[in-house]
Amino acid sequence: MLIVENLRKEYKNLVAVDNISFKVEEGRIFGILGPNGAGKTTTIRTVLNIIKPDSGKISFNGKPITNKFFNTMGYLPEERGLYKKSKVIDVILYFAGLKQMPRKKALLEAKSWLEKLEIGQYYDKKVEELSKGNQQKIQFIISVIHNPALLILDEPFTGFDPISQNLIKEMILSFVTSGKIIILSTHQMETAERLCSDILLINEGKEVYKGTLNNLKRNFGINTVKIEFEGDGGFISSLPVVKNVDRYSNYAEVHLNDDVNPSDFLKMIVNKIDIKNFSVLEPTLNKIFIDVIKQSKK
Repeated sequence: MLIVENLRKEYKNLVAVDNISFKVEEGRIFGILGPNGAGKTTTIRTVLNIIKPDSGKISFNGKPITNKFFNTMGYLPEERGLYKKSKVIDVILYFAGLKQMPRKKALLEAKSWLEKLEIGQYYDKKVEELSKGNQQKIQFIISVIHNPALLILDEPFTGFDPISQNLIKEMILSFVTSGKIIILSTHQMETAERLCSDILLINEGKEVYKGTLNNLKRNFGINTVKIEFEGDGGFISSLPVVKNVDRYSNYAEVHLNDDVNPSDFLKMIVNKIDIKNFSVLEPTLNKIFIDVIKQSKK
């Protein structure tokens, strides 16, 4: 288990991380989300022992994080960095060597990962000859080739086409099954919603929300229904139980007051328009993210 307690990091007059605490258990994906400048990268680099915190404690499996844990961690940074004039296999072996992997084992793992990610044909090519997406696959291999117990992924899907995104997603889910601790930082809310079991929302270095994705949706979700209908639905927006209505070509999304039961709302309108479909909408993480961050700035 990874435990972060009361983490704080200040740069001159800027508090980048302000009293952040969280736990990540084995076999779960923990999402760290927030707008640009929220403190996500500083938090990650502190966990990795790249940056020293001003105060707070970080422990991994009951022991303080030190340089001794370097070989048990994998890190895919948002800023990619590969030696583009070198051959793919040489780059992978170099970084595997930094993790103290024996060369023979690293070579076998490198070949295996290149095949898994469907780029085995580039084994002997220079990195610069690969597309941007395939270069990112090399970066991913470098972060996981040593089989880390703790894997931190910062915007891992940027630049991938949908097929490659799905391929990497399946690899990440396989790590969950094998019991790895995974931290995911991303601006792609749909991806976070699909992958993360637990969420930490931060803004301006402070915790805004921490907990399971399901609880986040319950606590910050909007009471919304979707109606597909025929007829004049203009009266809906004037009902006292309705906050507002988003009208589209063949349906409407109706935002109800928090204390209104959707079934009661249905009874109010069922005899006035011809309803083809009626469903309660679960709020998306993207919508919640925007609303929660706005609230935190008030």
